[in-house]
Amino acid sequence: MADNDSPLIQALPPNSDYLTYLTIVEYNLTSQNLPILHHVLQDETLTTNIGWDLVHLLVPHLPESEPCLKDIAALGNPREVILKVTESLRLIEYESFESDDESGDFDSKDARQKADSSPFPAKTAAVDDSKSKPTTSQMVELPPPLPLSVNQFISLLSMLSVLHGRIKTKFPSRFLSTTLQAVLSSFSKSAAHREEMVLAIVKLIKSVRGISRPTLPSRKSSSMLLSDASGGVPPVATDPEEKTGVQPDAEDAAIQLKLLQSFVTHVVEEYLLNLADTDDVPGMAWSTRLMEKLHSDRTVPGAKSMTSRFSDEQKLHRRIDTVGQLVILAKDLNLSDQSLLATAVAEEAVLAVNHDEDEPPATANDIPLSRIGSILLYAARQASYTLYVSSKQSDAPPLEIFPNHQELLRHCLSSPAHGTGTLGTEPEALIDAILALGILFVEQNNVGEPASDEQFNEYLQVTALLSSTCPSANLRGHAHYLTSTILRCQPDEKVRLDFIRDTLEHCPFENLKVSAVGWIKGETIEANPPTPMAEHNHPQAELGTPTSVFATPFALDSVAPYVFPSIQADLLKGDVHESWAVFQSNLSFYLASLNFLYLLICAQHLHDALAIKSLWTNSDMAGSFLQPLREAVGWFRKEAADGGQLAQEKSDATMAELGLMDETIARVTKAAVHLKMMCE
Repeated sequence: MADNDSPLIQALPPNSDYLTYLTIVEYNLTSQNLPILHHVLQDETLTTNIGWDLVHLLVPHLPESEPCLKDIAALGNPREVILKVTESLRLIEYESFESDDESGDFDSKDARQKADSSPFPAKTAAVDDSKSKPTTSQMVELPPPLPLSVNQFISLLSMLSVLHGRIKTKFPSRFLSTTLQAVLSSFSKSAAHREEMVLAIVKLIKSVRGISRPTLPSRKSSSMLLSDASGGVPPVATDPEEKTGVQPDAEDAAIQLKLLQSFVTHVVEEYLLNLADTDDVPGMAWSTRLMEKLHSDRTVPGAKSMTSRFSDEQKLHRRIDTVGQLVILAKDLNLSDQSLLATAVAEEAVLAVNHDEDEPPATANDIPLSRIGSILLYAARQASYTLYVSSKQSDAPPLEIFPNHQELLRHCLSSPAHGTGTLGTEPEALIDAILALGILFVEQNNVGEPASDEQFNEYLQVTALLSSTCPSANLRGHAHYLTSTILRCQPDEKVRLDFIRDTLEHCPFENLKVSAVGWIKGETIEANPPTPMAEHNHPQAELGTPTSVFATPFALDSVAPYVFPSIQADLLKGDVHESWAVFQSNLSFYLASLNFLYLLICAQHLHDALAIKSLWTNSDMAGSFLQPLREAVGWFRKEAADGGQLAQEKSDATMAELGLMDETIARVTKAAVHLKMMCE
């Protein structure tokens, strides 16, 4: 019950004018007398006159001031209050507040210090309110309290949900445009508790749009369920500035819908591209979870799967809940797959917004969706159809690797064709989404036909480059899978051989050259089965097709200079430190080449078909590749001893690398003895 001796009661109009009363409230507002102010604000006339000026005074007192803010949203002048609310959203300082309030102590002992340190121009008296009790939204399962800044964001959005329903005007989109810009600007500055903030955003959009579908987070994400301890929103007043007979403009309805659609794509982009790093979990890890679903036989026995992690780890499961809420919201806003894809591959000029932020859009066509948010939202939908065994199908026509996925690579990543040279440095969530779509297209057998060999090579160059430059080992593996799979889908063996040779000859990345050795090795094994073709086990024998180029000496002859290069100048004719650096950077490639050479020597059924004896002699593998490696290893081992030039490089790891190389060279040398004897 209100205290009649309180200045907030004694000074009520007509005992003072509204401006004087506002000043009295400002200098007497404490957490202890917030219930008195709540009682006072039930007067609609009073709240209409002073409510909008109270917003910045009450925000620093959250969550205790929540009932008062709800009173203002319900009874204040909505056009004035909404301006203060959007202004307050932009003023929230997340970093300072989150660092100060992580302890969860919202009952500050110095209300004036708390208000003065905030960006809001609050001026309150210093009081000891340590005995005050929160009266507003609390977590159902009592997790740690939210930081003040997050509480501010959530409460202000709750006010906006009420305010937009109260404003009656011909052009509601003008208020909505300002609101959404402020919400997105504030959300983009936040760093923590973003799942709770997204939930508040979803509630706001549903309220504005009139969507009745309930917001139900997973039971595993109980920390995202907020209870309304303050008793809900009081009965709302009418818009005091409403003009009789004014109806919303028909075109304005389309603008409002497009504003909400665009806003959701930007929220998706902002949320997914700024997820915290979590043990090589790129974004939503759609690529890995899809591979685990579609190829369970490839999972490592005993290792915890990514699917299990997203199910069992709360911080990862909350990502699923949050993205799921946004996916459902986009559906409720009639955001189609076709419009998402059209945005993803649109030219930059189409996406440009020419009007000033302060100027509302004139037509729905002036409002672009987010390119990155659109492709992320589309990927979320497509992945969910497979991961959750949904019968729902996309409203867009079936997509293929060529040309659809190639267009997504070109427009959504830093394609080499654009000359940026930053491919692989994009946010991991975006790379994961693009690769996941490629995996889905391949698994659905939607590869399509490249328009030319150049288009085919361009696609493989991008995915191969991703498999080398992406910092995430997880994503590099999926990019390699996609590259290898698409390479094998090319029916023209000559094109496949050219790509492998070009990669070996020109690629500066060791891991990609290792992959190329694996590709030529795989092609060689497949084209030359140990079982004679006369037994009709080889498909070419059955169909009577020409012999595979990989079953002739031509393929190996063309790649031999790059698989087994002359390395004497690189490893033996320079400074030992420079030679050691070259050796270290190419170690995996040397080992892959040696293992391939061992296969060619030991697989006797390859000798005649691929002219291995001539290859060994003509390419001088022993003198230009094998022997320099042997001498280099001996040199490095000597210099790594005490007093040597590489003594500081010596470690268990480096000695193990030299030992492995010694062992591999010895194995190849021993096998080559018999081949050498046959050549003489």
